[in-house]
Amino acid sequence: MNIKTLEQIIKNKSSKVEFAIVTNLQNGESQVFEPGKKLSGDFDKFQKEVENFFKSKKNGIIENSDIFVETYIRPIKVIIIGAVHIAQYLVDFAKSLNFEISVIDPRGYFATSQRFPDLKIINKWPDEAFKEIETNENTALIALTHDPKIDDPALQHALNKKFYYIGALGSKKTHENRCQRLKEAGFTDKQINSIHGPIGIKLGGKSAPEIALSIIAQLVSATYNKK
Repeated sequence: MNIKTLEQIIKNKSSKVEFAIVTNLQNGESQVFEPGKKLSGDFDKFQKEVENFFKSKKNGIIENSDIFVETYIRPIKVIIIGAVHIAQYLVDFAKSLNFEISVIDPRGYFATSQRFPDLKIINKWPDEAFKEIETNENTALIALTHDPKIDDPALQHALNKKFYYIGALGSKKTHENRCQRLKEAGFTDKQINSIHGPIGIKLGGKSAPEIALSIIAQLVSATYNKK
């Protein structure tokens, strides 16, 4: 690998740019692939195959070749609303996954660095907290407080920004009431129906770690199925 390629890799990583390293295993030559840019030289004929590896977020050798593709995907932002007990288990599950977790909760006695070490914690109301976080359609939201004053503004922000995953904890009745409030706030049925509520895959569990597992499983599924 030459210095120019190495410098590009370091720059992309520091800028959190998504890319892939394409390497010829026979001669050791490498090139950086970025979406929308053409590969050059001998790598040019493998453009389509490299794009397919990148889109599927996979690493591997292109069939019938010596070309190895290694993808570097930017961590997906997951914003948890509510520093509750379930959130602690969610963070534990997410540590080994490609998620960048932030916790928003104006209640300082819940959202502490002691309960959530090495994690971005914002002790503000959602309307203020979202001014500190860049969000888009590749962001996920998990609302856990059951408190409309905290959850609803966060859900409205997520709907307006078209988050790819939005989930909210609560019973069917709680979710019905939540949907009614969102409808009164001007959101369409299509927007409201995009919310996973009650949140999580139906695993049958009732404890905090079991609920957290059902949520993280649903989030992972949505992540790999998003367009």
